[in-house]
Amino acid sequence: MNPVISNWAGQRVWIIGASSGIGAETAKLLLQRGARVALSARRVDLLQAVANFHPRSVVAGLDLTDPASVQAAYAQIAMEWQGVDMVLIVAGSYNEMRADNFDLAIARNMLELNLHGPLNCLDVVLPGLLTQGHGSIGIVSSVAGYSGLPKALIYGPSKAALINLCESLYLDLRPRGIGVYMINPGFVATALTAGNDFPMPALMKAPDAAREIVRGMERGEFHIHFPKRLSNVLRVLRMLPYRLYFWIIHKGTGL
Repeated sequence: MNPVISNWAGQRVWIIGASSGIGAETAKLLLQRGARVALSARRVDLLQAVANFHPRSVVAGLDLTDPASVQAAYAQIAMEWQGVDMVLIVAGSYNEMRADNFDLAIARNMLELNLHGPLNCLDVVLPGLLTQGHGSIGIVSSVAGYSGLPKALIYGPSKAALINLCESLYLDLRPRGIGVYMINPGFVATALTAGNDFPMPALMKAPDAAREIVRGMERGEFHIHFPKRLSNVLRVLRMLPYRLYFWIIHKGTGL
């Protein structure tokens, strides 16, 4: 559904959310494979540690929730490289929330980063990609966006919105020569999941998640999801009648 990538050499990849976890591991992997990688996040010191002064890397700090900050980071990268070939938006946040502990401030902050942040990025990169007529955009959502889940009262909807966004972007951009990758990880061992107090089936390590993402992009996949033994189950569950779906989720999670 997207062009196959057989060689990363010379590819200009901008990874937003590259200071730790999946983003950092993906940046390291792409640098190993010969790509030029721009690393962005709020913590510039952590970005420097990931880049490790690699000659093909650029560090551009930003706050994804601040449009002016995103614009400034892109301007820095464009000055260095005269554009980008791929934008990978990994940054996101998770706060456990259920209806009995709903917090509007936390909900808005989560939506600001998880949903509005990618929109801030699109506002900056779409004109250049459309003008050059090639390139790609990858957005990391989550399997939690497939259907409603306990403890994901706001996180789930924010990721569901990204799934819909990726689908709409594909319809608009693929005919214009631009690829779109919708990336839905399951549970990955990162700082975001470290505080979870519930079982996380098929928990993956961040380097393994990075390999799944890169492998999916190389194959030209639109929907990159993993681990399959979890993501495929959730994909099937979303097609069931709600009465059965809710029963299975309650039974399976105990929540």
